[in-house]
Amino acid sequence: MRRVVASAAAVFLVTLSTTCDRSPPTDPHRQLALRLEADRVLDAKNFVAHLVGANEVPSHDTPAVGEIKLQLSDDGTEVAYRLISSNIDNVFMAHIHVAPAGVNGPIVVFLFGPVAPGGGRVDGVLAHGTFTAANLIGPLTGHPLSDLIAALSTGGAYANVHTNDGVAPTNTGPGDFPGGEIRGQIDVAGPTP
Repeated sequence: MRRVVASAAAVFLVTLSTTCDRSPPTDPHRQLALRLEADRVLDAKNFVAHLVGANEVPSHDTPAVGEIKLQLSDDGTEVAYRLISSNIDNVFMAHIHVAPAGVNGPIVVFLFGPVAPGGGRVDGVLAHGTFTAANLIGPLTGHPLSDLIAALSTGGAYANVHTNDGVAPTNTGPGDFPGGEIRGQIDVAGPTP
């Protein structure tokens, strides 16, 4: 009888130790959410950013706003873009830069300009067109377009619009922020049009 009790106790201890060593089950909803987010980034074809002065580094108090929409071609070789702005004066350049939010980064694509300072008011489509890997500059010179798309897909790129009234000194207020008056971090807007 004692042998049966000892055997039962040994089985209980073995069972207890193996059940205690198991890791907790993974939440299937979290796994699905992570997989969907990865698919969203990998399949990204459309990107968007809302540009405001508060996003610039340093931030600017300005009534100017803008929006950029970008669409990657099906074959991944070109990006069509449309940059819209309103309540902004003296735009002389606009670009895409690589850097996370809150950090200034290098220019990698020209979207508009440069043109002469002091150009006056702009409301509506500021620039539109397409660019390819051949248009990449700065740290992305000679890189495939997929390197920029990776930055766009992960929040590692932003668009901004630069202004200059052509009168010294600079940075005197709206219409005179040569380092950038409005900025927006580019994010995935969807996989298909």
